Amino acid sequence: MLSISGPSLFIKQAMDYLRSIRKRELHIKVLLMICASVTFVGLLLIFIFVFRESLPAFTRLGLPNLFSTHWNPDVSHPEAGNYGMLPFVVGTLYTTLGGLLVGAPLGIGSAIFIDQIAPPKIGTAIGRGIELIASIPSVVIGWFGLTLLVPMIGRLTDTSGFGILAASLVLGVMVLPTIAALSLESLRALPSELKEAAYGMGATRWQTIYKVLLPAARRGVLVAVILGMGRAIGEAMAVQMVIGNSRQLTFSLTNGTSTLAARIVTDMGESSGVFRSALFAQGLILLILAMLLILTIRLVSREKKETVR
Repeated sequence: MLSISGPSLFIKQAMDYLRSIRKRELHIKVLLMICASVTFVGLLLIFIFVFRESLPAFTRLGLPNLFSTHWNPDVSHPEAGNYGMLPFVVGTLYTTLGGLLVGAPLGIGSAIFIDQIAPPKIGTAIGRGIELIASIPSVVIGWFGLTLLVPMIGRLTDTSGFGILAASLVLGVMVLPTIAALSLESLRALPSELKEAAYGMGATRWQTIYKVLLPAARRGVLVAVILGMGRAIGEAMAVQMVIGNSRQLTFSLTNGTSTLAARIVTDMGESSGVFRSALFAQGLILLILAMLLILTIRLVSREKKETVR
């Protein structure tokens, strides 16, 4: 009796233990699925809300009016105003590209210096400094641009100093930490055999960096640049302080203009009716641009995985 009941009791306890583990795993799966669902549903609700609020502008004004160059809202009679957002779309694209032209080379260069050139202590100190830049509030960076950068540009160009150039420089500082951190992670993820093989073939340090390491990490660096673009394209406060908040369409770097995000911040407080809906239409354009950037990242990441396989 004892010899039979002993193994049976052990098997029963083992089965109970396995059931409890499976039940706990099921609870964890359900909890994680709820968290993921809340995130997805929240984003979906935001998109639906912005789309619904912007729909009157598309139906009453039409695409030709919304994408014209005339922005002249009438607060007292919103239906009589002009709500062309093309100057702000152009300003958004110009400032974003300008910020990347400033921040991307600095970020990628900083990552290369920290990972491949600098002594460990110096590299760590520089990395900490870049992380501190990321923690600075955007309004502080905008205030710095307004008090120091704008007057300096004004003296050099004999203009007011406000415009795309000032906004691009401010955005370049803001996207620098994102691009540097992600590029650094991409370089550190490379196998050490790549560098050793390059040195074994007689390549110099710069040849190894330029012809071996950077091409191997190019997809990760590209993702870093795209994420930096996403950081720049939706920035409002810092850009609003240095771009001049003009309603004109301009392609000059030193003329005042505005961006989609900055115009929403400037006009939302006094908007109503179709005026308010036109601002939501600008927010919808920003959402679509952000989604396109995310889709681009997904495509780049998928290509990277297929290449690794």
